[in-house]
Amino acid sequence: MKISVATCHFPVDADISRNEKYVVSQVRSAREFGADVAHFPEACLSGYAGTDFASYRGFDWPRLEAATLHILDVAKQTGLWVILGSTHRLTGRHKPHDCVYIIDSSGRLADRYDKMFCSGDGNGRSGDLAHYSPGNHFTTFTLKGIRCGVLICYEYAFPELYREYKRRGVQLVFHSFHAGHASRKTVKSMAREVGVRFHRLNAGSRAFSFARMASSRAACGETLPACSCQRWTQTNASTTEHVVGGIARCVGRSTAARRCAIGGQTRGLSCKGGITSVCSRRRAVPS
Repeated sequence: MKISVATCHFPVDADISRNEKYVVSQVRSAREFGADVAHFPEACLSGYAGTDFASYRGFDWPRLEAATLHILDVAKQTGLWVILGSTHRLTGRHKPHDCVYIIDSSGRLADRYDKMFCSGDGNGRSGDLAHYSPGNHFTTFTLKGIRCGVLICYEYAFPELYREYKRRGVQLVFHSFHAGHASRKTVKSMAREVGVRFHRLNAGSRAFSFARMASSRAACGETLPACSCQRWTQTNASTTEHVVGGIARCVGRSTAARRCAIGGQTRGLSCKGGITSVCSRRRAVPS
């Protein structure tokens, strides 16, 4: 069984309409290149609070809802699954969820994953917890006969999340990540922790190099790949694979979340729409 995954990224910011245009354009491009699913970074439609904008005070929720409905319609038109990073509003004074919407090929909102492990202090004054409410559930869905799951960003640090997905029969994990405004030093640190040998397992990681995403202060006009298309092949029922902002790889029987790679979006750099690479490769099963 094969799944073609278009891994999409673009310069996300606080302008929902601008983000929406990127998402729509890349979904359509992914369809043209034969992808089954378009995978987007964390909070790519809404923007990421504390990074792309200061807080949700005065946030344009009606605009976000309209943009989401438009993308559901585009998914239906193209017959493509969309894994979409956004923000889910809660009632009353509750902080929203940092979420990923799972949109199926009929344009239906099939499910939603809310980031469970949020960074920040216990008082909710820093990091994610200053802006978001943690989620409380795992999310699984089936795409072309493959059992899939979702994780977000900081959750790469918790191997038990991958183990639980493995226990639930998940074979492919979509791990959305936000890397906006990251300094060169921070990105290099992330790359060292991930390990170069894991970047080499697919073409997507080579297309989207750490050097080119390193700083949001890099000169405008540099072109970054907007999406790369990876063809994931089921090679063994006991093998789990995850896709992380441009990276797709097997993580094997003893799943270690720290093997995830850093991808997603950067700001201050110019990204153009389109698929940067299409590859078909059979994954080797790790020992």
